[in-house]
Amino acid sequence: MIKMTSKKFLILFCMASCLPVVAQHTNREGMNLRDSHFVESYMDSLAQHRPDTMSSDMTPQIGFSRFTPSPTYARLFLPLAYYKNVSHRMLSLDSDMQKISPTELALERALLSVYMNHPQLVSTTQSKLDIIGPTLEVGEQTRESHPDLVEQVAPTPIEPDLIAAAPIIHKPNFWTFSGDYYLQFLQNYVSSNWYKAGESSYSMVGAVTLQANYNNKQKVKWDNKLELKLGLQTSRGDSLHSLKTSEDLIRYTGKLGFQATKKWYYTIQLIAYTQFMRGYASNNPFVFSDFMSPFGANLSVGMDYTVDFFKKKLTGTVHLAPAAYNFKYVSRLALAPRFGLDEGKHQLHDIGSEITVDLNWKFSDMISWKTRLYGYTTYSRTELEWENTFVFKFNRYISTNIFIYPRFDDGSKRDNHHGYWQLKEYASLGFAYSF
Repeated sequence: MIKMTSKKFLILFCMASCLPVVAQHTNREGMNLRDSHFVESYMDSLAQHRPDTMSSDMTPQIGFSRFTPSPTYARLFLPLAYYKNVSHRMLSLDSDMQKISPTELALERALLSVYMNHPQLVSTTQSKLDIIGPTLEVGEQTRESHPDLVEQVAPTPIEPDLIAAAPIIHKPNFWTFSGDYYLQFLQNYVSSNWYKAGESSYSMVGAVTLQANYNNKQKVKWDNKLELKLGLQTSRGDSLHSLKTSEDLIRYTGKLGFQATKKWYYTIQLIAYTQFMRGYASNNPFVFSDFMSPFGANLSVGMDYTVDFFKKKLTGTVHLAPAAYNFKYVSRLALAPRFGLDEGKHQLHDIGSEITVDLNWKFSDMISWKTRLYGYTTYSRTELEWENTFVFKFNRYISTNIFIYPRFDDGSKRDNHHGYWQLKEYASLGFAYSF
């Protein structure tokens, strides 16, 4: 009963403050009728919601669904603010007061009276409220919320039970794989009346180099390299052979090293080599070389030095072996003396010292130099090979190669012009790819 009396007193106080403003616009009799209508409507609203607010067993769903916020009555309970639409509607000549209900009209007149007579009570303005969020205008429809529908549409997810997972251990991969290959061509044309003579020829050379290296980053290193090279050529001056080889090589190099210092390894090295096809000379039916003629294998024990200079532009290895075992086999007996074997024998065994240098110098992204120096001596005979390949790249796939290969072998038959020295060189242009 005391609460109801307080509410009536509050309403009457608000209505009393509206009297001066109403007197400026309407007669006293009409104002009383409208004010009484406003009071009756507001009392009915309080009476309607009182059971819900006072009930102790009211559920949140029922109370929320029955009470809908209204901009008409909300301004009575919020901190007093200056609303632009109130003064505009009450003072404008073309106002739309006929479109609003008597209750809303009475409330706006009460607010206008407070603005004019008690401006110190106004704590904020509509412009400041708009910064926080849009204000709900009188006459706008509010959307009723249904939390029960939200619960049905978005049910609470069921979280799975946490199971202790076993730790995942990634086994390190100590292997690295790389390689390169190229297929290049060379064409040479000489007219029949060329003043220095000569002959036209076509040639092709293809090479593949594959590497598989193991390094456990501690003490053990195992390097494997397989080199395959085959070159074919044809010339008009050779009436016996329409096609013969210009390059022919199968070579495997394997190293097993145990680290001694940062760049030195105790190393066991194996080099084995032979060729694919028969080798002929121009207009000569004699076979100068063949598969397993010769076949060579060299097993050595020594030290390896890892080369890494000029910010990794010059890389490679140097193998020094004071003890090396050399084995040579020739399948064709007729070729035995040509490769340093005694006549009528297929095999040769000897012991000596060996040095092998493998370097790759990358001058720029377009120019590089690969070199291999191999030397073996028994102190009665000596073999020395120096392979040089200069690569000039035009782009990622097109390049030209210049190959220079001097060789010395005093175990072979001496030539009248060159002695024990031999030389091979070529230049080619074509496709190349590395990975």
